[in-house]
Amino acid sequence: MTRTPPFPRSTDRPEDELYRAAWLYYEEGATQAQIATELEVSRPTVSRLLAEARRRGIVRISVVRPPSAMARGLGEELETRLGLQRVYLAPGSQVNHIGTGLGGAAGEAIRDMALQPGQVLVLASGQAVHQVVQSVRADLTSVTVVPGVGGQSEPEPWHQTNEILRLAASNLGATPQFLFAQAMPSAGVYRALQEDPSYVAIKEQWSHAAACLVGVGAPTASRTSLASSVPHRHPSLNRAVGDVCLHFYDAAGNLLEFPGSDRMISIDTGVLRAIPQRVAVAAGVHKARSIAAGAALGFFNRLVTDEETARAVLSLP
Repeated sequence: MTRTPPFPRSTDRPEDELYRAAWLYYEEGATQAQIATELEVSRPTVSRLLAEARRRGIVRISVVRPPSAMARGLGEELETRLGLQRVYLAPGSQVNHIGTGLGGAAGEAIRDMALQPGQVLVLASGQAVHQVVQSVRADLTSVTVVPGVGGQSEPEPWHQTNEILRLAASNLGATPQFLFAQAMPSAGVYRALQEDPSYVAIKEQWSHAAACLVGVGAPTASRTSLASSVPHRHPSLNRAVGDVCLHFYDAAGNLLEFPGSDRMISIDTGVLRAIPQRVAVAAGVHKARSIAAGAALGFFNRLVTDEETARAVLSLP
């Protein structure tokens, strides 16, 4: 085999044998006959192992429809309308299965970043980023990933940026640099964080980031999931059509303030806009205005979405 496999040579766990067979077949390109010799089993057994690995989710196979001329035209039209460098379109509507549905397009967007070892990728929180990081296939070995917002004590995993970083480290080979801070700390904790070496180091990484992967939040009034410290019932947030990295904005592109917004732990908007490659992941017709206003604010210059959402954005006045 061409590489040392990422598993012990001998094991008593059936799951490990499934993983070994799958890794050799799908990652190393070994034939079933070669795998049978390697594992000292029969060839029919190898076939059964591969089928069982797929059934248990050890192997995940996505069937991606090649982009049609119509889809390419739709993406180009959306690029022009929003002033984006690139739109990565998934077919149809993927709002009910963001991870698997947008994973292929998001993987292409991440690979297009061409990140090199030592470069920094900022990851935001949110359900889209959380799901996509679990489905993307890309190699970010020795790329440092840092959180773009706080969220240490959030009850939902997609608002815990450290959890998203762990997934990126596990699935993409990236090197995480964690941020141990709430999304909105108390005034005293916020002041103390400004002198904390780990937080200062994260802010330094934000300033030197080569790319970011962010989600686009839906209108606040319609959301059922939001960082627990954000006062989502506050009147100013009732006007919010979306947010990127916990920066909330209205349909006209005005940033909104609310009690505690001055101590949110999130990448500064100017620093965010200065990142060369800013990829947003979002799907759903209910996010059409969220996407349009976020693009107008310059929070992202590339977009991963689906055809249905693209048409909804283009239908806006």
